[in-house]
Amino acid sequence: MSHTQQLYINAACRIGNNQAWKDGQLFFEQAGVPGDEFMVGLYRKLNLQYPKWYKMDRLSKLGVLAAEIVLGMGVNLNCQPGEKAIVLANSHSSLDTDARFVSQMEEIPSPAVFVYTLPNIVSGEISIRHCFKGEQAFFVSSRPDMEFLYSYVRAIFADGRTRVCLMGWADILGEQFNATLYRVSADSDDSVHSMEFNTQNLYQYFYHEQGAVS
Repeated sequence: MSHTQQLYINAACRIGNNQAWKDGQLFFEQAGVPGDEFMVGLYRKLNLQYPKWYKMDRLSKLGVLAAEIVLGMGVNLNCQPGEKAIVLANSHSSLDTDARFVSQMEEIPSPAVFVYTLPNIVSGEISIRHCFKGEQAFFVSSRPDMEFLYSYVRAIFADGRTRVCLMGWADILGEQFNATLYRVSADSDDSVHSMEFNTQNLYQYFYHEQGAVS
């Protein structure tokens, strides 16, 4: 029955402290540089050919980079756009971009900045790049609430229309940033790194830089 469906984390990444981890392995590191410079370095490491990335706000840049690690790099999801869902959360909403927009108020605010003054724009940018047209949700909470995200994602799969879900945390404010994303599906065979989808594994990956999971 759908409510007992076994789900798996097929891929995971964590970006923070000027490091990017993929499935528990350090993928990229650039210590001692500002966050924006680090993100450009990661963009180049991923060999992204996506000029639109440079025009995005910082939250979207961060989210797109994290999504690329778990969705790109040759991954074939083998499902339709309407079967791919995104569930994200953070604690600062779009405050990083909001502050930038407010700082421009004394002159002429840029429409290019204003369009990013909603946190769920990052979900839209990921959806455009990876053709996600299924369920989408973005939540703002004071702390990472993996119990809530776990329950929400399970409910999405229970409806029978979702086959893959990108879920997790994407947050940035100034030099503090963290993007921890997981690719979840009912298929355990698409990755040698597959692990059970449960709150223990979600929290363990989130709070350990090395991405240790059990």
